[in-house]
Amino acid sequence: FYFTGARLAPKEKLDIPVLFMPDTMKMYEAVVVIHVMRENGENWPFEDSAELNDDLKSRVTVAENGGIQGILWMYPVRGIPEAPQQKLVPAVVRCQARQRVERRVEVLLTGVISGASAMPAERNSTMVNANKPANIQEEVQVTDGFSTTVEFLYELQYQSNEIKSQLESLVGMDLVQSERDTESGIVTLVFNIVFAPNKPMRNEATLIVQCAAGGVWKFPVLFIATEPAVDDVINIEAVGLNKESIVGFKLTSQTR
Repeated sequence: FYFTGARLAPKEKLDIPVLFMPDTMKMYEAVVVIHVMRENGENWPFEDSAELNDDLKSRVTVAENGGIQGILWMYPVRGIPEAPQQKLVPAVVRCQARQRVERRVEVLLTGVISGASAMPAERNSTMVNANKPANIQEEVQVTDGFSTTVEFLYELQYQSNEIKSQLESLVGMDLVQSERDTESGIVTLVFNIVFAPNKPMRNEATLIVQCAAGGVWKFPVLFIATEPAVDDVINIEAVGLNKESIVGFKLTSQTR
């Protein structure tokens, strides 16, 4: 659309509202073009208008007399649709400190476009904490309708850089299974998450999945590390009333 007639005083700011209301889970691109001309209709003098380089030629309009009639600013806009945020129950990955656990987490993506086709985006996304035995997963049939051209990027985002530095080396995640239901268009992704905490903690993270076509889905994940098992029991026998008893033991550091 075009909007004309905006007048700007020197050093005045211009706010340009941009509305984005996607109907499919794919990326949209546009360019906001601003064309500025002098209010009195005169041109900006420019002696070497014939020698403008190609980059500058695309940003100005040159009048017949050699002056600059208008100046162009072009701002690319990229619209990335995100699935509506709902109060999803977090997938809980629980492990005792100094132990290691593997959990399978299943996420459902609605509105994924396949190839060149565009499917209307559903209004909900669901998350299921699978943690199922391997024999139950055999009941899921991988359909041939899942296009191999649909690729997904995924990452875990943490609430702060401090939490990220704590969990980044303790958490591993891999995409182990992907399938699509041809009737509903829902894509199921199964992730294998490894959690090996070294101390008790409770931290939240967000699993972000992005389709190569541009759609984004977010799912909460909760990491809980419980108290570790007792290393040993130290017994101290009293030698008498009001007398000290001493027991010695060694502690070995895991790092330097």
